[in-house]
Amino acid sequence: MKKFEKVREDFPLLKRFVYLDSASTSLTPIPVVESMNDYYYNYNANTGRGNYKIAIKATDKLENTRKELAKFINVRDKEIIFTKNTTDSINMVVNGLKFEKTDNVIVSSIEHHSNLIPWLNLKNQGVKVKTAKNNGDYEVNPNDINDLINENTKIIAITHISNVFGSLQDVKEIGKIARENDVLFLIDAAQSVGYIPTNTKDINPDFMAFPAHKGLLGPVGAGALYLKEEIAERLMVKNLGGGTVTNVEGDGFRLESIPYRFEGGTSNISGIIGLGRAIDYINNIKIENIEKYSQKLTDELYQKISSIENIKVYGNPNNIHHTIAFNIKGLNPYDVSKILDETSNICVRSGVHCSIPSVKNVGAESGIVRASIHFYNNLEDIQKLYDALKLISQMV
Repeated sequence: MKKFEKVREDFPLLKRFVYLDSASTSLTPIPVVESMNDYYYNYNANTGRGNYKIAIKATDKLENTRKELAKFINVRDKEIIFTKNTTDSINMVVNGLKFEKTDNVIVSSIEHHSNLIPWLNLKNQGVKVKTAKNNGDYEVNPNDINDLINENTKIIAITHISNVFGSLQDVKEIGKIARENDVLFLIDAAQSVGYIPTNTKDINPDFMAFPAHKGLLGPVGAGALYLKEEIAERLMVKNLGGGTVTNVEGDGFRLESIPYRFEGGTSNISGIIGLGRAIDYINNIKIENIEKYSQKLTDELYQKISSIENIKVYGNPNNIHHTIAFNIKGLNPYDVSKILDETSNICVRSGVHCSIPSVKNVGAESGIVRASIHFYNNLEDIQKLYDALKLISQMV
């Protein structure tokens, strides 16, 4: 507990606000910001191009992040592709795979728009999108996904942890089903990497997308796609240009090896370097400790909020991870969020959370209030939210 209280000093914003919107964007610790400033102040050069000292240093720092990230999720270095964010990563897969009109894709009913809209857009090519329904606890039964698979199923794409309800999906079993049916498997890990231990070899997806700026504490504008080396040749390169080829001769060209063929143009170098420092920061605390402490806070958060009269909390308390979705009966969720902000400096998100089908499925047409934590929060933050919500609920 004392260790986690100490780290709060690395997040200056916590001196002024109760920040409970980490599912949207986590706070970035001072050492990560300092590592990015160090790049701009001391070796601000492009990567993979120059052979002078600071260019070599910048390249080494970027590649070190690739190694650190690969180790963090237990994959090979070359299987990490740097992107802008989760959305960018998923679109790279959607637009890179070759689809036939007879193909179908399986998603779930609790997806973030990033792992839904790109697939729905394939309907313009005649591809069918099938939806696996969730149960009352916002969990998808792997057997339901299995029932949707046929000989034309191309890929299963599912979230690891719901960004609205915090429900953890059985991706290991779903991955097993995908392999048994020779179907590709993609995981949206935006709400899991950095929050819980993620052994990619154990889950065995073909693709896994996640950003720097959520669980990993990194900056915005940086992210990654895990791409299994064995299926890399099945993914077309859509962003061609600098750094993606080894030779151009006549009217043709030869692509670089992975991952570089997929990283056209200049990357967000400072952001990737910041991500590397963020992984070091998390490793110092240990992801197992983060998961344990965050779950303790989540359980306390659920217990406190669900005890308040007039509040409806969504989800199964035995399967909620770092995110609590709720509404106060008779009050618009936007009003609740605004009151918390203006009266108590408490930051929570309200609305549809880029997951309109999820919210509509629970009958919350006006949206949902969402409080989400990370290890830099504490019991005092939860108590402040509880006290403020109790007062607001009495307004009804």
